[in-house]
Amino acid sequence: MSYTRTEVQVRAGGEADLEALTELYNHYVRETAITFDTATFTPEQRRPWLHSHPEDGAHRLLVAQDVRSDRVLGYVTSSPFRAKAAYSTSVEVSVYCAPDTAGRGIGTLLYTSLFEALEGEDLHRAYAGIAQPNEASARLHTRFGFRHIGTYEQVGRKFGQYWDVAWYEKKLGVEA
Repeated sequence: MSYTRTEVQVRAGGEADLEALTELYNHYVRETAITFDTATFTPEQRRPWLHSHPEDGAHRLLVAQDVRSDRVLGYVTSSPFRAKAAYSTSVEVSVYCAPDTAGRGIGTLLYTSLFEALEGEDLHRAYAGIAQPNEASARLHTRFGFRHIGTYEQVGRKFGQYWDVAWYEKKLGVEA
């Protein structure tokens, strides 16, 4: 069963979401190689990350919330790709969904909302790094127009093994 826009509100993330967002992210830190963080965070440690994503502009944080229960079902971000000024028209995007919502359309709702929100911004490219293997994420990104541009082999070590990261690129703006 997939979620629909009437069952899920996608909105800007804020201070009231910090605990739920931290808990969701920590699941992926503890249980998967999807993120290369190896230690969990407290909400206080995640606060600077939260505040680095304002409600407008190129660097966003959007939250999917179940309208009946108010439960956070996932989130999506667009963040600076690199710190140097010449990269300012590129963003790195990430999407995280509650584990029990996998395959139910939350990632699609979040990415749809993010790319709609970014349409008026001065952006040229979006990049996504996907730790391998992760076929579901590769399919999601391909559906949104990303194309595989290369793979960093054995670039991260977590859980005692090395992991590859496949990089995907999406054209943004008038060129898209």
